[in-house]
Amino acid sequence: MTDNARARKLADRIQVVVAETLDRRIKDPRLGFVTITDARVTGDLREATVFYTVYGDDEERAASAAALESAKGVLRSEVGRQTGVRFTPTLAFVPDALPDNARTIEDLLDKARAKDAEVREVSTGKTYAGEADPYRKPGEEGYEEDAEAGSDAGSEAEAGSGAGSRPVSGSDEGGAAKTGEGGVAPAGDDTDGAAAK
Repeated sequence: MTDNARARKLADRIQVVVAETLDRRIKDPRLGFVTITDARVTGDLREATVFYTVYGDDEERAASAAALESAKGVLRSEVGRQTGVRFTPTLAFVPDALPDNARTIEDLLDKARAKDAEVREVSTGKTYAGEADPYRKPGEEGYEEDAEAGSDAGSEAEAGSGAGSRPVSGSDEGGAAKTGEGGVAPAGDDTDGAAAK
C-alpha cells in the first residue's frame, strides 16, 4: 500500500541530505556548481529520483553528471544513515528541465515585447478609419431617437402577441355571446339564452 505523505516526507529529507553531502563530503573536481532542486520517491519507498541543476555550459553539465554517478554509493549510504529507513532507496539523478523551460519562456516574452514595440511604433500618429468609439452613449445626439425606435418596436410586439389571446367564451361589452370554433356557443352560457330560443 502506498503512503504518499510518507513518500513526500522522505523525499524532502533525501533532498536535504544529498545537498548537504555534496557540499561537505564530495570533493570530486568534476563536480560543478550543483543545486538540488527536488526529489521524488516512489510509493513503495524503493526508488528516489533527485533533480538537479548545474551552472555552466554543456561540458560542465556532463562532468557534473559523471561526478554524481560516481558519488551515488556514498550519497545513498549517507541517506540510509540519516533517514533510518529499513530499505534505503536507490538514487537516480536527473537534470531539472525547469531552468531551460524558464529560459525558453523568457525568450518568447522578449520576442512578444519586441513585436508589441514594433506595432506601437507603426501605429504612432495614425488615426482610426472611423470613429474611435463607434457606440452611442446616453446624452449624445441621436441616442434618444434610437431608444424611441426600440420602445416602439417593443410595444408593437406586445400588441401582436396579445391579439390571439382573447378568451373563447364569455360576453363582450355589447352582451353578444362569444362562440367557439364552428359558431357553436359553449354550454352553460345563460347570457343569450333568450336570443337563442
